[in-house]
Amino acid sequence: MDVQSDFTKDILIVTVPDNRIDAAVALQFKEAMRQATNNNAERIVLDLRNVDFVDSSGLGAIVGAMKQLPSNKSLDLSGLTPTVAKVFQLTRMDTIFSIYPDVETAMNGGDP
Repeated sequence: MDVQSDFTKDILIVTVPDNRIDAAVALQFKEAMRQATNNNAERIVLDLRNVDFVDSSGLGAIVGAMKQLPSNKSLDLSGLTPTVAKVFQLTRMDTIFSIYPDVETAMNGGDP
């Protein structure tokens, strides 16, 4: 799995172009995130607007991507589809991540 990354306003925006983060791609996703976040950005926004489905392995990979970051970096989420948002709510992961409706709101520091 490839992810797309772009610096904007000293924030690294990482976009998942695929529509699923599941067991089939979880390890590749985690490795792609490790490579994409290996830079000086202290804040990373993971843009999930294209993702329709996240299973437990995918959720674990997103959490793993957060945990592999140094303590001076943060990982926020944006653009969760209703199905993906429900997974985060049911697992209470919405209390762990700052979640924004879209990248623009995340970049402007809007209320999660």
